[in-house]
Amino acid sequence: MSADTRPRLIETIGRKRLSFREWRGHRPFWGGMLTLLAGIPIMYIPYANLTIGSLTVRMATTAGAGSLIIGVLLVVLGLTMWFQPASRVFAGVAAILLSLVSLVVSNFGAFLIGFLLGLIGGALGVSWAPGKAGRSADDADEAGRTTVAGPVVATHPAPAAGPGLGNGLDDLSGTSPTNGTNGRHRAG
Repeated sequence: MSADTRPRLIETIGRKRLSFREWRGHRPFWGGMLTLLAGIPIMYIPYANLTIGSLTVRMATTAGAGSLIIGVLLVVLGLTMWFQPASRVFAGVAAILLSLVSLVVSNFGAFLIGFLLGLIGGALGVSWAPGKAGRSADDADEAGRTTVAGPVVATHPAPAAGPGLGNGLDDLSGTSPTNGTNGRHRAG
């Protein structure tokens, strides 16, 4: 194998980056990431010791086991958003509920850090929708027309004719906004 046929380091990194971008695009990546990151402070802070000089302060609460369970569940829900994108709505709603419960159980949701990360991550997981493949210019439906996105403006409007001037609003019942009656009698 010569140096010319071996893949270069830049090319392999570029391919891996593109494949990661493709993988990330098919799932609520940032929702899962924030939910996963929310679980870490929620399960760590109740068991942490803060040392200030020679003074040691324990953050432990009576609900330390509850904090550990909530933190582990948030990490699992973040991984669920990544590896089971079909269950993203369940995982997002569960992450939001667990984040709300962490306010009471885990030192105000790990001093609001884990709480806010869990809320935002759960909301991103719920609101994410899989993208649809874009249609190319070659793809046309059976009639030979292409699909147009956005408002459609008539370039050649129909000529005005008849009682309601023919702009499509006249239903010939006498109560159309185009003939001025609108179903009401005119007073004068």
